[in-house]
Amino acid sequence: MDFLNKALGTVCFSGYAPIAPGTAGSAVAALFYYFFAASLDAAGWVALLALVFAAAVYTSEMLSRQWGDDPGRVVIDEAVGFLATVAFLPHSLWMAVAGFFIFRVLDILKPPPARQLEALHGGWGIVLDDVAAGIYGNLLIRLGLAIYQGGLAHG
Repeated sequence: MDFLNKALGTVCFSGYAPIAPGTAGSAVAALFYYFFAASLDAAGWVALLALVFAAAVYTSEMLSRQWGDDPGRVVIDEAVGFLATVAFLPHSLWMAVAGFFIFRVLDILKPPPARQLEALHGGWGIVLDDVAAGIYGNLLIRLGLAIYQGGLAHG
């Protein structure tokens, strides 16, 4: 079980990257999204988000008990945040790339309430700040799509 927690919590061990483990974990999540999420409908997205969120809270909690508060190697929270960024949006390589960069910027900036959510205890605090950043990212992409598509219709 410890091996499985580490494999999940570090997103296939990408959290062990010596530089920017959160970025590495987000990149692995973006690759999984691009190659495996093309056929997800709304119910599939809900199921995927619920499953990955539950796994993230649990493994983050377990690994933080071993490695200390919000250990850098735990990057499953970045995977959840990235998935929240691209959830229910049109699937494409462009979406994977845009979602990756937008999520990383928002995860680093931690706009409110992300920073406040980070203060929650254990796995909840580790994961929920990234979910908040992901929701902001999703809304920004939706706004960008609406502006772009509106511009095409009127341009």
